[in-house]
Amino acid sequence: MSRGDKDTYSDKQKRKAEHIEESYENKGVSKDEAEKRAWATVNKQSGGGENGGSGSQTSERTKQAARKDSANKAVATKHGISREKSNSTETKESLLKKARGKNIAGRSSMSKQQLANALAKV
Repeated sequence: MSRGDKDTYSDKQKRKAEHIEESYENKGVSKDEAEKRAWATVNKQSGGGENGGSGSQTSERTKQAARKDSANKAVATKHGISREKSNSTETKESLLKKARGKNIAGRSSMSKQQLANALAKV
């Protein structure tokens, strides 16, 4: 199979890429760039054509977790929290333990994000 050949993709993958491409074109992205982005998205989500690809060894649960983590980071960035400061990998319990060690008042009623912000200020 030559590079760029879409014969091994399922009909569903082709429809998905077409839909994504149209969406990018509606946003003003050039046709070539829209096509590249669409197929990159399909490849990332499904692991390429039917006969495998770089993502074919990744389980659906792992892909789902990666998408969720990516979405959480995007929301944090949207709300002004840089990715470096995002504590998405730390649990609320670990943040509570750190806050207890620094004697932060009101820590027990704080959300995970509030704890992270309070710890960043100290």
